[in-house]
Amino acid sequence: MPDFGLSGRVALITGSSKGIGYALAEGLAAAGARVVLNARSLGALNAAAEALRATGAKVDVLPFDVTDAEAVRTAVDGYEVTRPIDILINNAGMTFRSPLEDFPVEEFDRIMRTNVYSAFHVGQACARHMIARGRGKIINIASVQTALSRPGIAPYAASKGAIANLTKGMATDWARHGLNCNAIAPGYFETELTAALVADPAFTAWLEQRTPQGRWGRVDELQGAAVFLASDAASFVNGHTLFVDGGMTACV
Repeated sequence: MPDFGLSGRVALITGSSKGIGYALAEGLAAAGARVVLNARSLGALNAAAEALRATGAKVDVLPFDVTDAEAVRTAVDGYEVTRPIDILINNAGMTFRSPLEDFPVEEFDRIMRTNVYSAFHVGQACARHMIARGRGKIINIASVQTALSRPGIAPYAASKGAIANLTKGMATDWARHGLNCNAIAPGYFETELTAALVADPAFTAWLEQRTPQGRWGRVDELQGAAVFLASDAASFVNGHTLFVDGGMTACV
């Protein structure tokens, strides 16, 4: 099915030296794309790039801080001189847990800068080039917390709710220029960031009861959704948030 192929496409994935971002890079590379890994640490990027190249993937690295608008523009514009960025996945994100009444203001600011501002900065920088070419794919990584919340993570939930509406806004402004702007909302996946929760028997028992599929997700199970939204198969999908959560948001 050629519409699902990404051969000849270039995909920038932010926060892709590990975890979900790295898994998404693996998936897009397997579909034929050249992947551009991003993080702040060049050492971590180079290690991830070597691991991907060992599988035969075409990989570049592009270190920059996604929360720094000027650094983002400089990096994206500089890379575009060599190759066009056809696909952007805004994956960079973080969280901090605290009761809302005690939530540190500086951590609230950091969550918003990392989870929301970054998608705006990188999305805008890439979209300016995509608009000029009349095509492009932007995929923002939302969360099951786009629709739900849990104690101690209200600012994170607010940031992921913002991502869903920013995605709608991107589609509203940029679809007429040939861009497809969508989001993927993962449920609970086993990653380095969730290791403590995975190791907590009480939390895992709650998760297994709360999720219709009865288990944690595997990061490779996000790859199909990303390849679909990045491909021509999704040419008339715009402003949509695709939940990949084992059915968690489908039930009470």
